Amino acid sequence: MALHFLVETSSDAAVGDLVSLTGAEAKHAAVVRRLRVGETVTVGDGAGVWLAGVAEEVSPSRVDVRVSERSTQEAPSPRIVLVQALAKGDRDELAVQAACELGVDEIVPWQASRSISRWDGPKAVKGRERWATIVREAAKQAHRRWVPEVAVPASTSDLAARVSTQRVLLLDPGAPARLSELEPDGRDVVLVVGPEGGISDDEIAKLVAAGAERVLLGDTVLRTSTAGPAAIAVLSVALGRW
Repeated sequence: MALHFLVETSSDAAVGDLVSLTGAEAKHAAVVRRLRVGETVTVGDGAGVWLAGVAEEVSPSRVDVRVSERSTQEAPSPRIVLVQALAKGDRDELAVQAACELGVDEIVPWQASRSISRWDGPKAVKGRERWATIVREAAKQAHRRWVPEVAVPASTSDLAARVSTQRVLLLDPGAPARLSELEPDGRDVVLVVGPEGGISDDEIAKLVAAGAERVLLGDTVLRTSTAGPAAIAVLSVALGRW
């Protein structure tokens, strides 16, 4: 499979045009991936455009690719959104990486009441940037045509407000309904995953009162780093993506 890279902005390149990788992406291609002149690569803009071509110039500061094929892909619909509670260590980052590889369309950091990790002030900006970097690299690894958005950190009230336009599902080991039995209704699906201690009773009550649904993923209790990706796999089948 050809190496895949991302350009920084939306691309309107046509067959026969040159597309250039610069900055960190060019250095990664030339130094880390050891791309050579004459190799076939694919290039995406993260917003549906997919280009295939041959590398004509390769250096750590610039990589030029001559486009031989161009295609576009519409954004997935309905969308899958992962609301990932902040977790200690790198468990939330592991969830973000795997979720991106499995096809999530948006990731929302959630400061749950039981989250040990706290994003306050500048740390929130730095944390979101870190997640966005993880998502971008995972999207390249998975050869995704659409790179998921990492939203600003959300509060429980923010999640409750999503119920008016999206189907919000709370992963809850005590839920009566199984996620595998979910019948899609055309709305975007928002999966809410709690931290190590789970979603608190107060948070569940507030979200359910707003219209969220409690769903059971399986008979075992999964780590916060595993639950979201596992649920995305189940949803991908239900929504006909897989």
